[in-house]
Amino acid sequence: MRLGMWPTVVTACSLLLAVPASAQGVKIGILNDQSGVYADYGGKWSFEAAKMAVEDFGGSVLGQKIEIISADHQNKPDLGVSIARRWYEVENVDMITELTTSSVALAIHELSKQMKKIDIVVGAATSRLTGDACQPYGFHWAYDTHALAVGTGGSLVKTGGDSWFFMTADYAFGYALEKDTGDFVKANGGKVLGAVRIPLNSSDFSSFLLQAQSSKAKIIGLANAGLDTTNSIKQAAEFGIVKGGQKLAGLLLTLAEVNGLGLEAAQGLVLTEAYYWDRDDKSRDLAERFFKRTGRMPNMIQAGTYSATLQYLKAVKAAGTKDTEAVAAKLKELPVDDLFGKGKVLANGRYVHDLYLFEVKKPSESKKPWDYYKQLAVVPGDKAFPTAAESGCPLTK
Repeated sequence: MRLGMWPTVVTACSLLLAVPASAQGVKIGILNDQSGVYADYGGKWSFEAAKMAVEDFGGSVLGQKIEIISADHQNKPDLGVSIARRWYEVENVDMITELTTSSVALAIHELSKQMKKIDIVVGAATSRLTGDACQPYGFHWAYDTHALAVGTGGSLVKTGGDSWFFMTADYAFGYALEKDTGDFVKANGGKVLGAVRIPLNSSDFSSFLLQAQSSKAKIIGLANAGLDTTNSIKQAAEFGIVKGGQKLAGLLLTLAEVNGLGLEAAQGLVLTEAYYWDRDDKSRDLAERFFKRTGRMPNMIQAGTYSATLQYLKAVKAAGTKDTEAVAAKLKELPVDDLFGKGKVLANGRYVHDLYLFEVKKPSESKKPWDYYKQLAVVPGDKAFPTAAESGCPLTK
């Protein structure tokens, strides 16, 4: 089955039997884009990662089976909220995770607050989720736009990239990534020369690239993700933008997009991820098992879904109940020590951990399949993410 044909209907994890609501089992929903621009970025692969977490946990918690279901929100907030509401009200889902696409994640974040249900966002980037839009039962895993600004944006500013032009996805994620990176550039003495807003899932970037090229900015910041980023990079090559002396910054680029581009096109790109499959033994263990199931290595979104699912189940076990208040308190209390390293969850729901600055290898430097990155630096968690008090989260005031 090719990726674009992944079904958009809700599917149940085949290896775990569904339990009736009366049995009070734990039910987790994976809600993301499985057929569109972010299908490779998270997609059905995140569903596989969540199933792995359930298996590794043992398949049950508090004496009851754990069930995983999945659906495609098609990057539409109204559809995402409709699915989430049905899951919460009718299907007794206890927690929703992954939640690629910031506009969808923000909408479901608000719904979860109203219905007193836990959501753990992994795939969406906007730092608003733990900032002004934070809520008592909402959590944010893996990365956010602030961390990307500090990691990728910071490295380029330090090496002379002090003038920027942004090609920005025209929705919440793009706006947040442009703002956070732009603020960081200006705070470090650089200039933002302009920006252009681009509809999600565009196929022709030529007019936008010409505007970026004519700006003469040293750095063209791609404040987009998934196929939008890979298509931007491919078409930029046709215009000779990099050969002309400007540098492209893929502000949200993961292993999945690098694999889609190939090393010939992606070589030299600098990016920030919280996980790389070949970084240490824990990373390799997950990756090798994931590869046997899927034929591909996980990126930080899929690894993040594994981490979030596993930590949620640990919190349920520690709380001795799946009651939302009790589990949310345990999520903020328990330390996290997994393939993301050692970290902690702040009062605003932000999981703080280190990230890593990578450069994509040249084809001649790659020694084996999926050998794509060389590590340039560690971005410490306390530098990548603001404190709860600094985040703007009303819960912390």
